[in-house]
Formats: sequence, C-alpha cells, structure tokens
Amino acid sequence: MSRSIRTVILNGSLARPSKTRGLLDAIHAQLHTQLPLETVHIDLVDLVRDIGAHLWRDKLPATALHALQTIEGADFLILGSPVFRGSMPGLFKHLFDLIDSPAMLGKPVLLAATGGSQRHALVIEHQIRPLLAFFQTLTLPVGVYASEEDFQDGKLQSEAVTARIQLAVKTTVSVLQAQPVLVQQTNESSRFSKIDLLPQNTFQLNESARQKPEAFRLE
Repeated sequence: MSRSIRTVILNGSLARPSKTRGLLDAIHAQLHTQLPLETVHIDLVDLVRDIGAHLWRDKLPATALHALQTIEGADFLILGSPVFRGSMPGLFKHLFDLIDSPAMLGKPVLLAATGGSQRHALVIEHQIRPLLAFFQTLTLPVGVYASEEDFQDGKLQSEAVTARIQLAVKTTVSVLQAQPVLVQQTNESSRFSKIDLLPQNTFQLNESARQKPEAFRLE
C-alpha cells in the first residue's frame, strides 16, 4: 500500500471513560499492525454542546463542522456506539443527520457496539448497519459487539470478542487492500491525530464533500 489510510474512529458514547472507546481502541490496535492507518479519534462526548443545540449544519460552530468534515473526508471509518434500552444514543443519530450524504458514498465502515448484556447483540444489524446503508457506505460484513461482562477495569478481556476482532480485521484488510482509491500513488501529506486540529491540517476533502450540503430539516 502506497500511502497511509486516512482513518476516523468515531466513538458514539456520551461517557468518559467509555467501554465503547475501549472496544474501538482494541480494534484499531489490531488493524494498525496490518495497515498504515493515519488516525483521528472523534468522541461524541466532546461535541455534545456543539451538535446537540443545532438542527442545521450551516448553524454549527467551527469545532462541530470540522468534525463532520473530518468524517466526510476520511478513507475509512471505524464506528462504535453504545446501546441502552434497545437503541443507540439520539445524539449519535443526530450527528448523522448533519452529515453530507454524497461524501459518504462507498466509504468503508467497520461497525462496533457495546451494551449491558447479550440482549443487545444484534444492535449492529438492526440499527447501525441500516443507518449507514442509507448513506450508501460500504459497511464491512463482520461487526464487533461487546457486553459489560467482556470488560475488566475498563479494558477488553474477553477471548471470544478478541477472536471476533481478529475476524473483523482479517475481512477489513482484504477489503481495504482491494480499494483502488487507497492503493493509488500519491505525494500528498496529511498528518492528523486530534479532533481539535486547526483547519489547515485537515486532509483534502473529496469532490462531493466540497459541495454545499442541503440544509437539514426535521419534517
């Protein structure tokens, strides 16, 4: 592979510390041993005020808009959400209400979720995957779910979940290595590691992300 894969890890948890973040970190650690990932972490808890108080993208403060543009400009997303009482957080869904749909077309996305028990184990398939399907992303076939009992002191300890991560990584590596946009030669430099990056460090957005999105309305 000729260049780093611009990767965004999106943590949909509203808590800190976060088991969802722990699961995403475990996935990223294994992927990073096999792929040249250049990674930004976006934690929804850091955007509660900026996103929660606005219904329209053109009213967002700079920090929230930069987060959306970072997601839209990524080559690859690793996305995780907690589930409570059968559903993902409403603010997590609202973030996607503000996303520019054309910028997500064909983007590979690895899905993960956490919950209090195995009762929520299918949340990836009946909620998160359909949401990403609306945006016509390329959701990877193997998702990773972990429950409360899979963690100890905030760190993933389950051998079964670790094995699931290994399977997800194997599938992801095969898909990303087959993506022409990720293997083309390039001389571009785009180092980034934090959500509070200055605008000049934001990587080049694709053509569709430069287009002004339609204003979001609740109808």
